[in-house]
Amino acid sequence: MPGPSPLGLARARPRDHKVAARAPVAAPPTSMLPADPAERKTFPMGTGLLDYFPDALAEAAHISFIGNQQHNPGQPLHWARGKSMDHADCIIRHFLGRGTLDSDGQRHSAKLAWRALALLQQELEAELGLPLPRGCAEI
Repeated sequence: MPGPSPLGLARARPRDHKVAARAPVAAPPTSMLPADPAERKTFPMGTGLLDYFPDALAEAAHISFIGNQQHNPGQPLHWARGKSMDHADCIIRHFLGRGTLDSDGQRHSAKLAWRALALLQQELEAELGLPLPRGCAEI
């Protein structure tokens, strides 16, 4: 029989039966990218996106910077989602202005691309139950 513990408490006897193993609980997805390496190859973000559209994506990234200065002056770059949520209407407005500059001197087409990415991101999050990406804040 086991002796007392260093704290003076009686130690429990070892159990003779085995505890059933629990089935692993799947972690919620953190990204829509598949966990399977072979399937992940079907999402070529470098060669199938950045290599195709480097300048357009750079311009959309600049729109993020300009938007952050407008909506979050003095704060680190982040997408404050609650400040402008009418993506579909803005997409149409910027589409109508494609090929020209908006009143702030930025391309309507770049703003259109940014809004289209925002709309798609939010659709995927809602459908797949994804968490907010690290650069976003619900405000």
